Amino acid sequence: MLNESVSAHPQATNSHNKKKQRNYPNQSVQQSPQISDEQRHEIKEAFELFDTDQDSALDYHELKNAMRALGFDEKKADVLRLLKEYDRNNEGLMVFEDFNKVMSERIAARSPLEEIRRAFELFDDDNTGKISLRNLRRVARELGENIDDEELKAMLDEFDLDEDGESILFV
Repeated sequence: MLNESVSAHPQATNSHNKKKQRNYPNQSVQQSPQISDEQRHEIKEAFELFDTDQDSALDYHELKNAMRALGFDEKKADVLRLLKEYDRNNEGLMVFEDFNKVMSERIAARSPLEEIRRAFELFDDDNTGKISLRNLRRVARELGENIDDEELKAMLDEFDLDEDGESILFV
């Protein structure tokens, strides 16, 4: 997911835009048994992608964007609270170790049913409670996939719970 974004968003390399490099002695990646290796990788990737000034820390905007990329669209007050809670040097910044801890906890606490519901809503842009052939075409097009209607209909048939032949119903 983020792999494609990394190559599309080169890091800032202009030396006058860089902040002082921070080196913290315990800035190692904490392994959390509650999340997968893939999720750990996505956390690291999001941090690196949105640390646009490459100072090894996230400011408010970088943090908000990194969290959003991981599926957490937080309110400004919540992001500011997190920054204040984890700001080691009173600079309004969060280092990777803390970002990793916060995001690992949040990802581990996600409800699988809520995750399914959120994914469903990405397809169901017309809010019908169903995923139609039109919805599948749109998502395939947005992802750059060239899938013909026959294959899309086969996907619908596979998961057509109400057996109307047209859509997938979220129950």
